[in-house]
Amino acid sequence: MRDDTSTTAYWDAAAGDFDDEPDHGLRDPAVREAWAARLRGWLPERPGDVLDLGCGTGSLALLAAEAGHRVTGVDRSSRMAGLAREKLAGTGATVLVGDAAEPPVPERSFDVVLVRHLLWLLPDREAVLRRWVRLLRPGGRLVLIEGRWGESDPASPSAAGQSGPVGLSAAGQSDPVGLPVAERSGPVGLSAVELSRLVGPLAERLSVEQLGPDAALWGRVVRDERYVLVADLAPARRHAEIVDVHLILRRGGEVLLARRANTGYADGLLHAPSGHVEDGEDVRAALLRETAEEIGITLAPDEVRAVLVMQHKAPTGAARTGWFFEAELGAPGRPGEDGREPVNREPEKCSELGWFPLDALPDDMVAYCRAGLDAYRAGHRFTLHWHEPGDPIAYDPAGPDRLTPLG
Repeated sequence: MRDDTSTTAYWDAAAGDFDDEPDHGLRDPAVREAWAARLRGWLPERPGDVLDLGCGTGSLALLAAEAGHRVTGVDRSSRMAGLAREKLAGTGATVLVGDAAEPPVPERSFDVVLVRHLLWLLPDREAVLRRWVRLLRPGGRLVLIEGRWGESDPASPSAAGQSGPVGLSAAGQSDPVGLPVAERSGPVGLSAVELSRLVGPLAERLSVEQLGPDAALWGRVVRDERYVLVADLAPARRHAEIVDVHLILRRGGEVLLARRANTGYADGLLHAPSGHVEDGEDVRAALLRETAEEIGITLAPDEVRAVLVMQHKAPTGAARTGWFFEAELGAPGRPGEDGREPVNREPEKCSELGWFPLDALPDDMVAYCRAGLDAYRAGHRFTLHWHEPGDPIAYDPAGPDRLTPLG
């Protein structure tokens, strides 16, 4: 591909006769209907927002608008864009001048990104595809019409060793994008196999439909590879995350902590007694169950009080919401009236229990728990604790403070 200035100048110069190609101007009613029928199958049944990148003179954009869709076209050539505006007049469509690789439109604004015979010309195709995906709403669709031109079948003159301009098929037509012969030195384009490899990681599902055998689309017989790849993104899903519960068990000015062991996560670090809410449980019931399972103390519902709700995200993994509850035991050396004392009921997962000063907590703690206790001491009721990738799981007194109070 040439530099931006010369490329734009080329397409400006080509705009005047661009529609002379049957599949560009769609002037032949049979060719027009062939494309309209295909497009109806590629676009959503319900009217949606369609972004046509590299829209040229707007022929496909017009078919989409006539099908009831809200269309935005983008082309780097101001002359192409001007012709597209004329063609789309009265449809409500918008045509912008801009780079298709970095379109001047907001992200998550479209239901379909439609692109024809363009991606193969762009550098860094993977980055371009990621950018296009970001323009789509959840559940959106990429419709990519591409091909590989200049590869003739065995009966063609070039296959028989005859000379001729690269890009001419056995039928003698030039490649459909109109790239001048001087720009080509062999087969050009993007095969369906290669494009599938690029798009696959970005989509929930994709399909490839071969278009070359349908002569009605091109106004003649063609023998090179032409196809459409339709890729659907994952639809929007309801957000779901783990809910866990934490016990701030106090005895005077001390708090009970347990040292994790043999769990595969944060082993060797201190953490308050905690666990996940199970299906069908409320958070208080989960806290009472986990307390009995981990430290052998049976607490009544009226002995615990919710003191903090924190949404937390580890350096890797999904977010979760933690509920912190406070409970009191007797003073040091004086167990509660019923003689309750915590015991390690899960020695396979906990190497020790210990009482620690709440106002002088140890450093060797899980950062999540330490942030919860720091928020509790500060009187915060609702907070975020959002790690960045690369943050340590362990509390680091010299590290960044990821605790954000929410009022």
